[in-house]
Amino acid sequence: MINVIATETDFYICEKPAGLDFHDCEGQAGFFSLIKQQTGEVLYPVHRLDKQTSGLIIVARNLAAEQTFNQLFSSHQIEKYYWAIAGNKPKQKQGRIVGDMVKSRNRAWKLTKDRTNPAKTFFYSYGLGTGQRLYLLRPYSGKTHQLRVALKSIGVAILGDDIYKGETAERLHLHACALKFEYKGQTFSYLLPPTGEIFEQIPQEIIQQNQLNQPWQLNWPKL
Repeated sequence: MINVIATETDFYICEKPAGLDFHDCEGQAGFFSLIKQQTGEVLYPVHRLDKQTSGLIIVARNLAAEQTFNQLFSSHQIEKYYWAIAGNKPKQKQGRIVGDMVKSRNRAWKLTKDRTNPAKTFFYSYGLGTGQRLYLLRPYSGKTHQLRVALKSIGVAILGDDIYKGETAERLHLHACALKFEYKGQTFSYLLPPTGEIFEQIPQEIIQQNQLNQPWQLNWPKL
């Protein structure tokens, strides 16, 4: 059963679990097939998450909504925020990561210094006192593996990321935690904290003091 976070007139906000493909794969129903079966509606995808990534997804309920969301994504008017757990010694504790992405080996991508069509990410990080850090990530573009490659490029692959040589864990610790956008003159914002032992052990004072439960309130730069 797919967890539906919000039901709006033109769209659903849903939770995609970690480990579930967006589309059908090798005979197994993916997230999109499951939500269509569950609602009994003709639905339209407007964005997706990697199989290993959990979190919030928008699903359009009609063709006009799909077209509107496609325009919003194309013009970078939908704010997306992610939590990740990774190493405790990054090259920088907050800042911007910008560069072109090119294919590497074994399904991986890598970041280059070129900026022809760059992936753009800004992040904050917070020490957890456990040898790990919590990263709050905001992508300003939507590239395959963008956030995984971004953190790898500053020397801290995400916990559980087998492609980018993160520390071994039961899952990839990357979660799409929040969305904010304007739709038909109305502001919508959604928050979904991640579950799992390590995420749930993050001290509440870190979350509250750094506005992680309302990430759109932080002073994000324009990239």
